[in-house]
Amino acid sequence: MLDGVKLEDLLFIDIETVSGEANFDKISPKLQDLWEKKSNYFRNEEESASDVYDRAGIYSEFGKIVCISTGVIVRKGTEKFFKVKSYYGHDEKELLAEFGQMLDRFCTKPSRNLCAHNGKEFDFPYIARRMLINGLKLPKALNIAGKKPWEIKFLDTMELWKFGDYKHYTSLALLCEIFNIPTPKDDIDGSMVGKVYWEENDLERIAIYCEKDILATAQLILRYKGEDLIPQINFERVLI
Repeated sequence: MLDGVKLEDLLFIDIETVSGEANFDKISPKLQDLWEKKSNYFRNEEESASDVYDRAGIYSEFGKIVCISTGVIVRKGTEKFFKVKSYYGHDEKELLAEFGQMLDRFCTKPSRNLCAHNGKEFDFPYIARRMLINGLKLPKALNIAGKKPWEIKFLDTMELWKFGDYKHYTSLALLCEIFNIPTPKDDIDGSMVGKVYWEENDLERIAIYCEKDILATAQLILRYKGEDLIPQINFERVLI
C-alpha cells in the first residue's frame, strides 16, 4: 500500500479549534441568531443555542484555529526521525500567515503531499476557510478550486482506510489500537480543548496534545506501508 509515496514528501498536519468567543453572550446578535439556526439541526429540544455553543469550534464559520501542528519524517542512515513544529497563539491571523508561508516553502516540489486523519473533511478545508476569513491569500496547496482530483495533494489516512466505503468512519485512536501503535496517555482529549483554551489559557498544553496526533498519523502511514514505527526517542520538537 502507498508504494509510490515517499515518506519524506509528506507533511503531517493536525489542527485544534475552539469557539470564536469564550461564550455565547460575547458573539454579535446576528451571529447568535445564525448559531441558533445552525445548532437547531443537532441540539436536543431541552437545549438552547447557548448550551451547545462549546461545539461551535468544529464549524469554521463560528470557530477559530488556536494550533496547527506539522511534522515530517526524516531519515538519518537506517533510522527514521519525526520532526514537529507547531504554530499556535491567540492571534489566529498571525499563526495562519506563518503556517501558510511554511506550506508554500514545503510544497515547491510537485511530489509533496499534505497528510492528516480526516483531513479532507476537516483540517484542510477548515484552514482554507479561516485563511479567507482572515483576509489571507491561500497557499498553492490549499487553493484547489478548478483542480483535477489527481492534482490535489491531499493524503487522508481515514479515507485510505475506507477502501472506497463512503459510509465508514474510523477514529485515529481506534486505528492506533488495532495497529498496535503506542500512544502516550493524554491528559486531555479533543472535547477539552475549548476549556483548556478559554478557562486555563494553556496553549502549550494544547500544542503538545496536537503534536501527539500528527505523530500517531505518521505512525499509521508507516503501518500502511508495512514499515517499522518511529521510536518515541526519535521524536524531535522544534520550538517556535
